[in-house]
Amino acid sequence: MRAGSARSACKGGIVVKLRLTETGVEVAAEDLAPLLELDPSDLRRQMRDGAVTTRYEVGQDADAGRFRVTFQSADWRVRFTCASDGTVLKRLRNRRGG
Repeated sequence: MRAGSARSACKGGIVVKLRLTETGVEVAAEDLAPLLELDPSDLRRQMRDGAVTTRYEVGQDADAGRFRVTFQSADWRVRFTCASDGTVLKRLRNRRGG
């Protein structure tokens, strides 16, 4: 993966920029918060408090060369599947619960 690479995903008018770093993936709170129906300051607070979690997975076998990042709040799950350079290949957004 290339550090400092920025790629975007746009669907439904919301643009999200993923930036790869040596330690993982960075996403601006202002970009991600609308997908979780949160204010950016609330997103930051909930991430600090553990109410919004992140999962980073590296593809293996048939998925080698890809990675997946999932952000999960009490109400929403947003998952980005990306090429190794950070290009967003797919975005899923699901409401949690009933």
